[in-house]
Parts: sequence; structure tokens; C-alpha cells
Amino acid sequence: MAAQSDIDAANAGFWDELCGTNLAREVGIVDASPASLERFDRAYLDLYPYLEGYVRAREWAGRRVLEVGLGYGTVSELVARGGADYHGVDIAPGPVGMVRARLERIPGARPEQVQRASVHDLPFPDASFDRVVAIGSLHHTGDLHRGVSEVRRVLRPGGELLLMVYNRRSARRVLLRPLLAARHRLVAGAPSAEEWLRRANDGDSAGDAAPHTDFVTVAELRGLLHGMHDVRVDRRSVDRVPLGPLEISRARLMRLGVDRLVGLDLYATARA
Repeated sequence: MAAQSDIDAANAGFWDELCGTNLAREVGIVDASPASLERFDRAYLDLYPYLEGYVRAREWAGRRVLEVGLGYGTVSELVARGGADYHGVDIAPGPVGMVRARLERIPGARPEQVQRASVHDLPFPDASFDRVVAIGSLHHTGDLHRGVSEVRRVLRPGGELLLMVYNRRSARRVLLRPLLAARHRLVAGAPSAEEWLRRANDGDSAGDAAPHTDFVTVAELRGLLHGMHDVRVDRRSVDRVPLGPLEISRARLMRLGVDRLVGLDLYATARA
């Protein structure tokens, strides 16, 4: 197991290329103009059509909200435009710069409240926030338990946590992992099953995988949230099924509820 300082340094470098860069290239975005970011946000929310239902930005107006892990800033802008007192942290400089630039165009938002920091040592007192959002970030930190403990620490009593981490029992891992492991054994130079799956979940533009990724079960996630109230865990997101001309799209699979059974992502909401 790599030292935490090494994982932090690797994450700071890897995530400096914004999470979402591959999607941005797919939809032809080459700059950070307002029009381009609006197009990115539409594409992102089309890919995850349920996301706004979890964020509920309008309900957070006037609340002090912390987002951990910023990426391209789609969620950041949703929350800030909803009228929240928005704060954001990321271990890499690129996402911090992106979200600060977004906030500069939002009346009343405060770009200086976005900063570089590790979720393992959040620069805030206990019970500082009404809401904490951590979508797709804590499982990359190298110490998921510590990350969850920190976001719980900064929540006020009655405050709400929204987080997303990867499902160890998704269809991708359960069905593909044995096949990928066999390929690794039989084909010279083939990546290991874990390497392939980490690339599939989070690969950068060079095809490299994120430095560290944890996968958890629903039971393990509930264990991390033990002692919180109104805990709810949903399975969401699913791969398309490539069957040539009979390919089944992600959208159709989600309409059929397949992601609710074997989704890639676990969305958890809970109250402190």
C-alpha cells in the first residue's frame, strides 16, 4: 500500500486534468467560455439525469454548503446558482481554478471560498456546514474511512450529507472482472482486471487510471454512515450493452430500472 503522502501527490497531479475532460472532448468543448461550459453541463446532466434530484439545489438556498471534489464544476454551479453559501475544496489546482472562474460569473457567489485542501484534513471547524456534497471523490483519496469521518465532522447537527462512491457489486465488476482476469492470464501485456476497471471508471486523456480507487458494498457504505439518521443508499448508473445493431443504450437501461439493481455508483444521503 502506497504512503498517504504519495497518494495525495499522485491525486493532485492526476485530477489537475479535470474530471470530465473526456466527455468535454466528446462534445467538442475546447475552452472554458460560458457557452462551452453550458454545453458541457447539459451533456453531463444528460449522462446522469437523476443527479439534480439528489442535489436539490433550490432547497439549499441560504444554506452553508461544502462540496468536496470539484471536477468541471457542474454541481458547483448548480448549488451556487441555487443561492447557497457555497464552499468548495479539491486536492488539485485545476478544478479549484475552474470553479472559481464559474463563481465569478454568479451574482453573490464568493470565489475565494473555493480552495485547495485534502478531505483528510478539512480546514474548517466542527459543525461548520448545513450540507456536504462529495460525488465521486472520496473513494479516490486512499483512505475512504478517514474521508467520510472528516465530512461527518464538519456537518452541523441535522445537516445533510450527499455522497457517491463506487459499487463493488456492480454489473461491470461482477460480470467483467472474471473475463478480464482470464484475459490478463492468457494475453501477454493485457492489463490486470483491476487496472482495466479503474481505467474504465476514471481514465485520463492519456488512458491512465486514477492513482487509487476503492469499491464498496451497500453494507460497507451503511457501516461508514453508522450513527447518522435517515440513511438511504441507491444504486445508479449503468453501462450500455453493446450488441451491434441491437445495442441497448444507457438511457433505456435506466428507464427499465437496471441501474437500481446493478448500478456502478452508490448514492447515499444521510442526516447528522
